[in-house]
Amino acid sequence: MIRIMRVGEVKNEEIFARTEPAVHVEEIVAGIIDAVRREGDQAVLRYTERFDRAILASLAVSTEEIDEAVASMDPAFLEILREAAANIRAFHEKQKRTGFIINEQSGVVMGQKVIPIDRAGLYAPGGTAAYPSSVLMNAIPAKIAGCREVVLATPPGADGKVNPAILAAASVAGIDRVFKMGGAQAIAALAYGTESVPRVDKIVGPGNAFVTEAKKQVFGQVAIDMIAGPSEILIIADGKSNPVHAAADMLSQAEHDKMASAVLVTDSMALAERVSCELERQIPLLERCAIARESIDVNGKIIVADDIRQAIDIANGIAPEHLELCVDNPFDYLDAIRHAGSIFLGRNCPEALGDYFAGPNHILPTSGTARFSSPLSVDDFVKKTQYTYFTRDALSRVADKVARFAREEGLTGHAKSAVIRMETQA
Repeated sequence: MIRIMRVGEVKNEEIFARTEPAVHVEEIVAGIIDAVRREGDQAVLRYTERFDRAILASLAVSTEEIDEAVASMDPAFLEILREAAANIRAFHEKQKRTGFIINEQSGVVMGQKVIPIDRAGLYAPGGTAAYPSSVLMNAIPAKIAGCREVVLATPPGADGKVNPAILAAASVAGIDRVFKMGGAQAIAALAYGTESVPRVDKIVGPGNAFVTEAKKQVFGQVAIDMIAGPSEILIIADGKSNPVHAAADMLSQAEHDKMASAVLVTDSMALAERVSCELERQIPLLERCAIARESIDVNGKIIVADDIRQAIDIANGIAPEHLELCVDNPFDYLDAIRHAGSIFLGRNCPEALGDYFAGPNHILPTSGTARFSSPLSVDDFVKKTQYTYFTRDALSRVADKVARFAREEGLTGHAKSAVIRMETQA
């Protein structure tokens, strides 16, 4: 049963603390990455047979396989995929940046260019953890950014086929190429390239502990989106909130993973007790009830605060991945929330709406990193470069100042390069 406690009985840093298994994957992942670097496709195929029980003739998913997957989809679900993609696209189109130019001084031009990365590599889990929604969330911002190529890696089943919902989402999102590979070997192939798999510039997307560790180890060779932890939700709810809804929203994250955390912060002990009872009623009704049971029992919490403002202070202190604000007039509190991956306002905005359909991205910072990082966006698929132009006359106005600054740092070569043009003819 979930624990109910008052403010002061738990520290902020303990609210999303988890009992984690002692799993050491660093050496295993390092060996896989080294093998893929040395052997390319051969190593990826070998690990695919070992871990996914799939014997493949080729890593690439054919156009025919993608067409077959799309044709196999329930038309109603395919239409939902397309509508969700349109919502995601409309939201992320607003994130597009343009460069700028400054030419306010005579003879001086400065500016910044925004350039898409050439190739983005997406990772999507397969099997029972297949999430076509994550394919849309990763791919659509990359396409809007203007990446020249977007490729997807996803593990096959034992039959050598990719989950058809993943392929349908890839088609809807406009992904250029799909490869049948998962785990650390997929991350290594994307980072270093193989005979079949192109080397990418950035890898994004969720995965298990081996995928996460592989992303850590290839960072620097390529960029990565983030090091994501288990799912988490914090619900701020006043005494008027419906306990049935609050419990259901908590379980929407608890069913993800035994390590997921669901936390309710309320100003009402009565609501806290009713939500606790409602969790006990709803957990057995879930298909993934065993996972939700352990998540709630081990990592779940209900905290009773003095008021909603104190509840918001708690939320800011732990910077949750998902934050629901179930109160009257939620916009009155929006500016007070400084640290959260994604905020869901009001009593009719369950977190699941953001997972699938609303439009904002569901690839979010976890484990308190919302204090300094942001949801996945178009910005993740662009880089910026800057440029400067000075005429000779413009340089002459500042050359002595540049040289003086350089000499202050003991860099006389820098100083000389600034004034030498004034000493010689152009």
